[in-house]
Amino acid sequence: MKKLYISIVALALISNFGCKKLLEQSPDQRTQLNSVDKVAELLTSAYPEGNYIAFTETSSDNAEDKGPGIGDEAREIVFPYYWKDNDNYTEDTPTNYWNACYTAIASANAALEAINKASDQTAYLPYKGEALVARAYAHFMLVTLFSKTYEAGTANDSPGIPYVTSPEKVVIGQYSRGTVASVYAGIEKDLMEGLPLLKNTAYKIPKYHFNVAAGNAFAARFFLFKKDYDKVIQYSSAVSPSNTFATILRPWNTRYNTYTLDEMYLYFTQATEPSTLLLIETPSSWARTYTPRYGYGQTINNEVFTVNVTGARWSYKSAYYGQPHYSMLKWKEYFVKTSPNATIGDPYTIVPVLTADETLLNRAEAYASTGQNSLAIQDLNMYASTRILNYSATAHAVTLAKIAAFYGTTDPKTGLITTILDFKKKEFTQEGLRWFDILRYKIPVTHRVYALNGSFTTIELAADDPRKLFQLPSQVTLSGITLNPR
Repeated sequence: MKKLYISIVALALISNFGCKKLLEQSPDQRTQLNSVDKVAELLTSAYPEGNYIAFTETSSDNAEDKGPGIGDEAREIVFPYYWKDNDNYTEDTPTNYWNACYTAIASANAALEAINKASDQTAYLPYKGEALVARAYAHFMLVTLFSKTYEAGTANDSPGIPYVTSPEKVVIGQYSRGTVASVYAGIEKDLMEGLPLLKNTAYKIPKYHFNVAAGNAFAARFFLFKKDYDKVIQYSSAVSPSNTFATILRPWNTRYNTYTLDEMYLYFTQATEPSTLLLIETPSSWARTYTPRYGYGQTINNEVFTVNVTGARWSYKSAYYGQPHYSMLKWKEYFVKTSPNATIGDPYTIVPVLTADETLLNRAEAYASTGQNSLAIQDLNMYASTRILNYSATAHAVTLAKIAAFYGTTDPKTGLITTILDFKKKEFTQEGLRWFDILRYKIPVTHRVYALNGSFTTIELAADDPRKLFQLPSQVTLSGITLNPR
């Protein structure tokens, strides 16, 4: 049984042992953190080893009810579809993700404390940068999912989440949620200090760490939430300094188009994919969630594969596990046995949490939001060139005229942003990122719920519905933290 009353942080990840006289040595030499290698090793755990996709995707308008008796009804899927709180701490739940983020933050803080104690920090600098950016990322994910969305030009004085900057030293510490504004200030401070220190050569496999491109992609996403569009353009452009995004986007209409289903499952989350900027290993059953009652079904699959604003169809792949259960072929489970000879173990899903594809579309949105329409169109066409089946620049180019006709709006900014959000909704199906746009634009969500006789009712999550804030684990009240209103 896990003691979730310590859910604010992982206790004593790095701590001084009380009984030090046992052979005058710590049982675990890593706890001393007295070398660059040990700090680097610790930072492999500075990333949230939890998966948000199950509850963000199922809460969004990328999920549907396939009908009673059709598919699995695990609590991790049922509760978010109805926007109900789930205080279970099992994998793929908000509580599990909360704990995973603060565990990652604890590792980052322990590494920073060790670095600050080093007499010569020169060799530590890339890892200091990684720790700061990783700490910023985990806090950003927490404030995004568990607090009100940042609104530029307002006080943002609603409750945030505890911004923890030092290792935990007591069993049940007392914390304040601060405000959304104070959390964003902490994120920006860590991000701006850490970004210049990142160094790709510090890692054997950079895509499992905050490499330079991943750091810039995260900065672009952060400033998109802040609506600081000049910085979105700055940091997203830094992901591909020569503006050759087309060479690093997912090749859906070329290489991916030739893959078998098994090859798609294999390659989508590979570190060798140029589009992938940051991967995180998550203990998660998401990759084996083939047939949920609530999820990617017939209706949404039809929406994905209809003709879009280009006048053509997407080249995405999908397969079904007996209609109406569909998959976009993105997830391959990695099963880790508890020991070499064991027959039991834990499922893992590797998640590309930052990609070149999202970054390019974020830049397009920043261009559109600042009236740079031609540049926004240019980015949209760069993206479409890798997505449209049998793409032709002449026949399938996105234009303002096509946007106006397709979406029924004559306002260029509205049309461009509608196009971008539509592209992202399709692109990140089964990846959970649609929820982020729902939060930023206060998009209401309607879910159908089917009865045994085939009739249905609708339930709605309004623009400012308090249930858009996932509930904090109930145990955090022991640390003086208030829960979200319901």
